[in-house]
Amino acid sequence: MITAAQLKAARALAGMDQRMLAEASGLSLPTIQRMESSDGTIRGNVDSLVKLITALEAAGVTMINEGAASAGGGRGVRLSR
Repeated sequence: MITAAQLKAARALAGMDQRMLAEASGLSLPTIQRMESSDGTIRGNVDSLVKLITALEAAGVTMINEGAASAGGGRGVRLSR
């Protein structure tokens, strides 16, 4: 699960605009825009979410899910080492 806020933060950390993320993930620009305008958790088909997360991870961003080990707790993103 990924939230719209996580997506925006991850994209910013990766230094990507929406168009760049669309190209990197193989998704359409309107799909990225729809995901980012979601309220809370992004809903979409599993294939699209996997492509999105794979592209962000390839750009060096790690997603932190709810309940994952993180000093601050909660959801978030961070740059990979």
